[in-house]
Amino acid sequence: MYVTRTIPAVLAATALVLTSCSSTEEGNTGSRPGEKAVLQTHGDEVIQDADGTGVEVSRRLFDAADTVVVAAKERDQQLKAAAIAVKLGAPMLTRLDGADAAVDAEIARLGATHVITVPGDDGEVAATDAVDSNAPAEDAAAIAALEPQHPSELAMPPVFATAVSSRASVATARAAGAEVEVLPAADPRATAESMRTVTDQDTLALGRQWGSNDNFQARAALAGNGELPGGGGLVFPGRRMVALYGHPYGPDLGVMGEQDPAASVEMAKRFAADYQPFSDQPVIPAFEIIASVASEFPGDDGNYSNETPMEDLVPYVDAIVDAGGYAVIDLQPGQGSFLEQAKLYQDLLTRPNVGLALDAEWKLNPGEAPLSRIGSATAAEINEVADWLAQLVRERNLPQKALVIHQFNVAMFPDRENIVTGQPELAWILHADGHGVPEQKFETWDVLRQGLDPNFYMAWKNFFDEDFPTFTPEQTYRDVHPTPWFVSYQ
Repeated sequence: MYVTRTIPAVLAATALVLTSCSSTEEGNTGSRPGEKAVLQTHGDEVIQDADGTGVEVSRRLFDAADTVVVAAKERDQQLKAAAIAVKLGAPMLTRLDGADAAVDAEIARLGATHVITVPGDDGEVAATDAVDSNAPAEDAAAIAALEPQHPSELAMPPVFATAVSSRASVATARAAGAEVEVLPAADPRATAESMRTVTDQDTLALGRQWGSNDNFQARAALAGNGELPGGGGLVFPGRRMVALYGHPYGPDLGVMGEQDPAASVEMAKRFAADYQPFSDQPVIPAFEIIASVASEFPGDDGNYSNETPMEDLVPYVDAIVDAGGYAVIDLQPGQGSFLEQAKLYQDLLTRPNVGLALDAEWKLNPGEAPLSRIGSATAAEINEVADWLAQLVRERNLPQKALVIHQFNVAMFPDRENIVTGQPELAWILHADGHGVPEQKFETWDVLRQGLDPNFYMAWKNFFDEDFPTFTPEQTYRDVHPTPWFVSYQ
């Protein structure tokens, strides 16, 4: 149900005005006769649409419009309005609580003589109901797929959106003639196609979830650094991982070392395949390879940690990467430094499909006896590793790299809130290592998630000998909330 103000025959007489505004800061370029004008951009740009009304997007993409479509805040009305707006090539605005003045001001700026209000009188205008209202998470994609009835007079750059981009913003961009790609994450590296798009030309992104222009441009600058297994340049989303945990020297430190690299790869592939029926994203095999092992003896360097020669790790890294999987190098530093040990394995970490894990359980202070307490690490220790790893990604032109921190109680990271996340070069993963009966594991999981920085992805560990029982793949993905992105087996 919708209504037009002023002229009833609006559908037959709608005129969308997209003219050159090169005299303004956000203007369009001129064009030669017979060519479309081109929207002027200033590098990759975010249109924040902070209030969700679509006003900011309309202001950026339309100089003027004879017709504007205005929706009430209810979802079904917004979907109907989006279909009309795209069909007519008209901007769409949404009247959300407290936003009437902004919407009215934009209608006045556009100089609109026809305002189609949804809901209104069904008898006034006939239009299409082209948006499926049965899939809430797919609203943006459904609107992006609509075809305008009249071609735009303006050549538009590609536009990125996500599922949380406002319906008005996506409809307005589509009405302006833009091709809108809805991505699974607010990052231009989310898919192989979006990576190609952003490396070829300037792009626009809809919604404040994309952050500042600087943030968007920093991520776009990394889009040419190659893809990860399963496609795209982000560790997550886009894939999930199922990993074997262990050390090359034998079974005492985990299942990965119970057989040679080739056999371990086949086992990891079987595990990943067991999870695939329960995931709508690719599930790839992975290894978490213990590189430095905490020890009761000080060793030659006195740090109570045995650093495995890199050449002993390479066969396992090669095997899992050659199988289309991912490797994570795990550090148990004893009284040593996470950063110093990470630098020992820099050659492995410069590989595109190799990440890093920091195991604070085995991090001790100088003078502390091994096993005298559960280890811990400060935010400063984690941050210095993150800074170094992010710089390595930038300098070596690498895809995003996983940075895992292991935790099973709060004391392991006493100032976790001070860990600095959000670097475009890194995917932060909190690996919850609780074991025991399901109730114990869930309690650990829930406690660790309290106050957790939203930039962290969650990881879960299944123990063969210390869980009662060990969760099946279906239980892991069905009963653990949120569904873990990374699952390891020890």
